[in-house]
Amino acid sequence: MFVSADILVKAVMIGLAFASLVTWTIFIAKMIELSLIQRKLHAALGAISDARSLAEAQFALGAKGSVLSSLLSAAMREARLSAGISSDAGIKERAASSFAEIVRAEARRIRLGMGVLATIGATSPFVGLFGTVWGIMNSFIGISKSQTTNLAVVAPGIAEALLATAFGLAAAIPAVIIYNHFTRMTKGYLELVGRSSGAAARLLSRDLDRTHGSSHSRAAE
Repeated sequence: MFVSADILVKAVMIGLAFASLVTWTIFIAKMIELSLIQRKLHAALGAISDARSLAEAQFALGAKGSVLSSLLSAAMREARLSAGISSDAGIKERAASSFAEIVRAEARRIRLGMGVLATIGATSPFVGLFGTVWGIMNSFIGISKSQTTNLAVVAPGIAEALLATAFGLAAAIPAVIIYNHFTRMTKGYLELVGRSSGAAARLLSRDLDRTHGSSHSRAAE
């Protein structure tokens, strides 16, 4: 049916097959990526659970690259840059702003490819329908030229046209299911990122309180 189809219908089917290939490629790549980074972030949060300071948490993480490392680095940098020139509240406010930027950047990064899945899922049925309409239109033109309504003459052209709709559904249904699955996985990962941001903020607050307490002790002496 594909070989005997009209050139435009063939182009539609090839495009839909390519869209399906893109969908499954994104599925495999994102599954590996999300599984690895979730496991890594879980391990990182466990590693710093007993840390009492930012420096201790950084030492516990070592060379493990994760969004938590970026959050801790941002907190340490802000504490260092603002030392002696700002109140604790001001340091925490600027650190929170840095944390929000890091979280937003991580959210954008982890959602790469999701828009492609949404586009494929939304447009593939209509692209397939366009191929079907075009194919059926050609079938009717063929009927008018042959001046017969014999089913043996009509059926092959209509079957070729409907094949385009089947291709569209085959591309769209997995794309929608995979998109919804990754939406849930991404939400879970971003909740972990939010926990990481909170952990970094608590460690920064402890460091500031410790520094503040040391200053008071020296002043009392």
